[in-house]
Amino acid sequence: QVQLVESGGGLVQAGGSLRLSCAASGSRVSINAMGWHRQAPGKQRALVAHITSNGSTNIADSVKGRFTISIDIAKNTVYLQMNSLNPEDTAVYYCNAFISHFGSTYWGQGTQVTVSS
Repeated sequence: QVQLVESGGGLVQAGGSLRLSCAASGSRVSINAMGWHRQAPGKQRALVAHITSNGSTNIADSVKGRFTISIDIAKNTVYLQMNSLNPEDTAVYYCNAFISHFGSTYWGQGTQVTVSS
């Protein structure tokens, strides 16, 4: 069974930076893409950034220029570098991984990011 474990969340002041990591394990086949979504209180879960195994990215407009996504496919790990954080970035951040062999997307448990003003 595929498991995703996120790390790197926490409390940071506005203008600060955090780096999230998410490691996938349990898959004997290649992961095709990984990404991050976030869900703020009272809001729907929304895409933050997405990256394929060959490095193609899709970044939400709200974080473009501030957040960078990268992947180490050999380690089945995706990273989200978050700079210039503001209180609107406060949310639970969820990692996901898509494996086309199974036709499934797997999700992590989420990590809290809180940005204080």
